[in-house]
Amino acid sequence: MFDLPVLGVIYFVCAVMFHFSATSYVYTTRRGKFQVWAEILLRLRLRGDEQILDLGCSRGAVLLMAASLLPRGKAIGIDVWKTNEQSCNALSVTQHNAEREAVAERVELHTADMRHLPFSHGLFDLVVSSMAITEAVRVLKPGGRLVIADFHETQRYGERLRELAMTDVTQQALGWRFWYGGPWAAPKLAYLICTFMISDIVQQQYC
Repeated sequence: MFDLPVLGVIYFVCAVMFHFSATSYVYTTRRGKFQVWAEILLRLRLRGDEQILDLGCSRGAVLLMAASLLPRGKAIGIDVWKTNEQSCNALSVTQHNAEREAVAERVELHTADMRHLPFSHGLFDLVVSSMAITEAVRVLKPGGRLVIADFHETQRYGERLRELAMTDVTQQALGWRFWYGGPWAAPKLAYLICTFMISDIVQQQYC
């Protein structure tokens, strides 16, 4: 049996951890993840004329950041727009956000399942995704790049991407600004950047 002072310490530690987790989650969802994505996009050193596809763009946070870097390009976002997955997740909301950020002329929005993309092979210079890897690779141009940010399975994704002829597959931690609740999530948080180098075998696979 614990005496009262020990119980008090336990309650205090639990309260501190709960407060820390809540604060970390709010920071990540309101600011941290956007800062991280902005840095990822800047590291790609885009020319400004690329065709970029965001799979599961939701309200457009990453999509619109990408569009702001494309004075001569296009940022295309797809989603199934389910409000039960994220509040205000609707095509009209994302379109409004694009207009508010003054990038609407560079943005296209489509309703589609990322597992069955309504695009032909080899259209995009960059695909941003967290799943549907095979479809993401299919629509990449030779030399195009894929960025994946996810909580789980990033190592398995890397293995699969190499099977799909992706090269320069690198994995990096997303850091504390992407914790979503605390450092205990950190080992599972990572993003992958890789390049699609198409071969005759892979070309036949997608024909």
